Amino acid sequence: MSEEKSKPVEAQPVTDAEESAELQEEAVVVDEQSEAIKAAPSATTDADKKPEPSLQEAMKDQAREDEKPLSTNFSLRKILGGDWLTAEFLRRQIGIILLITGFIIVYISNRYSCQKDLLEIDRLNNELVDAKYRALSTTSELTEKCRESNVMEMLQTNKDSVLKVASQPPYIISIPKNYSSLTEEK
Repeated sequence: MSEEKSKPVEAQPVTDAEESAELQEEAVVVDEQSEAIKAAPSATTDADKKPEPSLQEAMKDQAREDEKPLSTNFSLRKILGGDWLTAEFLRRQIGIILLITGFIIVYISNRYSCQKDLLEIDRLNNELVDAKYRALSTTSELTEKCRESNVMEMLQTNKDSVLKVASQPPYIISIPKNYSSLTEEK
């Protein structure tokens, strides 16, 4: 026997028939174990068991339109993935979303009208400066033409004018205060 122990054991080739027989034996053992588990009394009582929902209740539960509540932890992945934009979230926040949208529209229109008004003010300021310069130049021309030396020169160059420079100083004619009553009597 010592010789038999020292000899290396040669592996015998396994045939397909032997392998399938072993698998069938294992399957039978597993089936027997599962039947034993089913036949064994359970540790829970009938009162602990919840009745299984009927098919109609199960369909209602799966087909409901409400969504599960949002998880309280927001991650960057959920925000960028758009998971927080669920129908329930939008339904709860529709008022604030509309309010913010309204404020944005008012802000944009107000800014546009202010820019339009600023452009109008700038254009009117440019027109005002232009009008001031024209008025100043017109005033200076009028002052130049009304100067006595210029008036005298124009009178001398224009031969059909009968106006001449007075050689006597002007004198004051005094009218009495009761002149209107004197004229009425006559």
